[in-house]
Amino acid sequence: MRKDGKGRESVMSVDGFPGGVVVPFAGMRKDMTKTIVEEVRAYWEALRAGRPVPLRSEVDPRGIEGALDCSFILERVAPQVVRFRVAGGHLNDLMGMEVRGMPLTAMLSPASRAEMGAVIAAVFDGPAVAEVSLMAETGPGRPALGARLLILPMRSDRGGIDRALGCMPTTGPIGLAPRRFTLVDVRRTDIVAGQPTPPLSLATPGFAEPMAGFLRPERGRAHLRLVKSDD
Repeated sequence: MRKDGKGRESVMSVDGFPGGVVVPFAGMRKDMTKTIVEEVRAYWEALRAGRPVPLRSEVDPRGIEGALDCSFILERVAPQVVRFRVAGGHLNDLMGMEVRGMPLTAMLSPASRAEMGAVIAAVFDGPAVAEVSLMAETGPGRPALGARLLILPMRSDRGGIDRALGCMPTTGPIGLAPRRFTLVDVRRTDIVAGQPTPPLSLATPGFAEPMAGFLRPERGRAHLRLVKSDD
C-alpha cells in the first residue's frame, strides 16, 4: 500500500489494474444500515399515500429489495402480542432458527417483554410508527450487538390495523445464537392522515453517532418466508 497526497492509503496496481483508495469498512457499515431503515420507511410512506396506513395486500417485496434480508411482516394476535408472518434470513440467523410464527417478544429478554408489549399496543391502536433501540445480552461467544427495530402499521384485508411492516438491522457480529435483546430506547410518532410522519432518530447503543449499524452481507439471494398464503 501507499499513501496519496491527502494521506489516505491506496492499493498498488496489480496485473495492470490501477489501485484504488482504501475505504474504511466501518463507515460503510453505518451507511448500509441507514439505507435499510430509510428504504423500508420510504416504501411504507409511498404505499400509504396520505392515508393513515397502507394495505398489507399492497406490499410487494420488490419495493424493498435491498432490505429484504432483515425485513419482516407482523400479525397482531392479541392487544400486546404480534407474531412473524414473513421474515428475512437475518432474523433467522439472530435466533438460530426459523422465526416465522414466533412472537416478536421471543427475541427479547424477559425483562423487556412487557415494555415491548406496550410499544406494540401503541403502534396498532394509535396508529403510530415506532423505532426501538436494542442491545443484545452478552456472554461467552456472544459479543456486543446492537439493533434497530422499526415497526410500521398496516391494514389487513379484513379492515383492521393488525399487520405491520418493519426491519431489524444490527451492528456487530452475531456470535452464538440465539441472541436476545434488551430494550434501550423507544421513539414513537403518531400518524396523521394526509401528513408524512417525521423521521425518527435513535442512537444505536454503544455508539456516539445516530443511525449506526451493519447489515451483514447476504450468503445468497435475500428472500422473505411466508407463514401461510392466505394473508
